[in-house]
Amino acid sequence: MSNLTLAQYLQQKNGNLTPELAQVIETIANSCKKIDHAIQKGALADLLGSAGNENVQGETQKKLDVLSNDFLIDALKVHPHVGGLASEELDEFTPGQQDGKYLVLFDPLDGSSNIDINMCVGTIFSILPAKNSITQTQDFMQAGTEQVAAGYVLYGPSTMMALTCGEGVAFFTFDPESQTFILTSDAIQLDADTQEFAINASNQRHWEQPVKRYIDELLAGKTSVRGKDFNMRWVACMVADIHRILCRSGIFMYPYDLKDPSKAGRLRLMYEANPMSFLIEQAGGSATTGRVRIMDIQPNDLHQRVPVIIGSKNEVDLVTSYH
Repeated sequence: MSNLTLAQYLQQKNGNLTPELAQVIETIANSCKKIDHAIQKGALADLLGSAGNENVQGETQKKLDVLSNDFLIDALKVHPHVGGLASEELDEFTPGQQDGKYLVLFDPLDGSSNIDINMCVGTIFSILPAKNSITQTQDFMQAGTEQVAAGYVLYGPSTMMALTCGEGVAFFTFDPESQTFILTSDAIQLDADTQEFAINASNQRHWEQPVKRYIDELLAGKTSVRGKDFNMRWVACMVADIHRILCRSGIFMYPYDLKDPSKAGRLRLMYEANPMSFLIEQAGGSATTGRVRIMDIQPNDLHQRVPVIIGSKNEVDLVTSYH
């Protein structure tokens, strides 16, 4: 095991890393330490339960949603290298510093429905190049292929960060004694095949036929064309489900469904789908909507939704072929 700290790792200038980008990532990591501390306090600090209002998505905000969002915005909006930032919790982007080189997008607390039952939650982030000296909404409308870095922090039994800067995926584990993230795994790679899948089966009646066909084959196991049994996993927190896949392969699906045909998908392109796709592709996996590669999508809205089929390459390719 390496004793390399996140700060030392960021000095190596792998992939897209520059000194300025390294500083932005460190600021995100430091904000996540504050979020982690608040989550650890939980009920002791009266931080559980609803904040009594809704976010831009029409979802009830938890107290920790609001606090996590504030930690990230307060740290990033004054960062000299951040030209602007956008949060899943806010309708409009937040201006940063003029001539900042990077734009940061984030889901401050993914899986927040898990907070009150003391289950895994996480923070997801995506970093894009800033195109202009003064940021406008249009500057965020970049395909996922433009990302210079992406990652997440998982607040679980141990707090971990997954990070890519365009040259592989690395895991860092937070050491509560030294208060630092330490490199614990590098060059993460997925197997192309898997026997684990994650999907919210309660939506089965709303799925399109290609997804129904695929899941039926998995559930039939050895008796079907697949010739092997599969296990289903579902944490209701994308960070936790993707972390499991990065650790031991698998496929995660939040496909398009007909429950609300007006919504193109459930997950947000800019805050969830793109950063997770970047991580998974850097680890040798694939990520599509069932029809197109997620990172090729040209965004048209800060809160655009897309279907997500992501994970081990052969399984993602198979589902996509059924479409």
